[in-house]
Formats: sequence, C-alpha cells, structure tokens
Amino acid sequence: MNFIKTFTMGTLAAALTLSSMSAMAKGDLTTRPTKLPDLVLGTEDNRYELSQKEYQLETGKAYKLKIVSSGQTEYALQAPDFFASIFLRKLEAGDMEIKTMSVTELEFEQEAEAEIYFVPVKPGSFEFYAEGLEEKGMEGVFNVK
Repeated sequence: MNFIKTFTMGTLAAALTLSSMSAMAKGDLTTRPTKLPDLVLGTEDNRYELSQKEYQLETGKAYKLKIVSSGQTEYALQAPDFFASIFLRKLEAGDMEIKTMSVTELEFEQEAEAEIYFVPVKPGSFEFYAEGLEEKGMEGVFNVK
C-alpha cells in the first residue's frame, strides 16, 4: 500500500512539473519559424543606418532573421550575449546552409545577406551592434521575454 501511495504521489508530482513547464513555454517548435523584419545594415543615403533598433522575442519560439548588408562599408555584426542565449538551428549565407552550434560574429565585406534560424532560450535584453560603429548609431537590442 505504501508503494502505491508513493508511486501515485510521484506520478502526480511529475505531472504537475510537466504541466508547469509547458505553461512557461511561449513557442511551438512544430510550426514554421516567425519571420522577423529584416535587419538592413546601411543604405545608399547613410552607410551607418540600421533598419531595426529593437526586436521583441519570446523564449521557446522559432524565428528567422534575414540580415542584409548594403555593401556601403564593412560591417561586423556582433551580439555576444544574445548568441550565447539562443539555440541556433542553422545559418544560411549565399548558397550555403551552415549547421553550427554557435556564432560569434557575422562579417559582411560587401553587399550580401545571411539568414539566421534560432530559438531564444533565455529571457533578457541583449545588445547587438556593428563593431566599431556603435557611436554612429549602429546598435540595437533583442528583448526576450
């Protein structure tokens, strides 16, 4: 009888834990990734313009972000804390699909684009910037709840 009581209590505890875990997750990884507005680095009129300064994201939800370089100058896009707090599904650049576990920087030496597929796993505010061009306004934030 004691075994049944212990087993039932353990099953109940496991069910409650799983229930609370699913209640915390915001996303559904069985659906297509949510396409975010493109992040465009520079324009013909202003090589230091950034098309987006802020992104609103949720943990556990799949996203696709296209990063486009205008080619007006070299851009080294960095977001070290953000890149450390996501599950990177893949990175596409040109005709290549790169399966990697992490990324530290996306460097554009000319006009080009890359797509990053990821899932945020940690909430917080994470800065992104074009290295060396922050004082020119090339910085923004990923807000993850």
